[in-house]
Amino acid sequence: MERKAVIMDKNAMNRALTRITYEIIERNKGAENICLVGIISRGIALAERIAAKINELENISVPCGALDITPFRDDMKPLESCDRTVIDFEIKDKKVVIVDDVIYTGRSTRAAIDALIERGRPEAIQLAVLIDRGHREIPIRPDYVGKNLPTSREEEVNVFVKEIDGTDSVAIFTDIREVK
Repeated sequence: MERKAVIMDKNAMNRALTRITYEIIERNKGAENICLVGIISRGIALAERIAAKINELENISVPCGALDITPFRDDMKPLESCDRTVIDFEIKDKKVVIVDDVIYTGRSTRAAIDALIERGRPEAIQLAVLIDRGHREIPIRPDYVGKNLPTSREEEVNVFVKEIDGTDSVAIFTDIREVK
């Protein structure tokens, strides 16, 4: 894979997450009944950043958890029955915002919804993504989007977060073998 372009740097990512945070607060008329659940792995870092911004703006500590969708995926079966989900708060009757780095086909989001419903019945489920690259296979649309990024199916969008990768950026990669 060869890097084609850097789409967002750390400042652009921060602005997008700040905008998403304001939109979550506005749509829900505050943050009193909200909880955030980040999809493992980079969704967790993004969810924690949004939770910190909500706390900064509203002075409310929003619960934030980690959701392992692997057992609920329809394209692969996990090698072991290990669920790494960490949600140490009640989601019943809460507005749960699922946070993910990139939405593509919608299958990860469907798996996330299945994983959440197994843990309780939220009042509502909303979806926040940093990047929406299109190409849905399932009719799912995010409620909050940092950036719409039309791509070809041959391209790959990678989100890098400092908590995992040591840097914040979003880049498009192409398979150089496909181009030739």
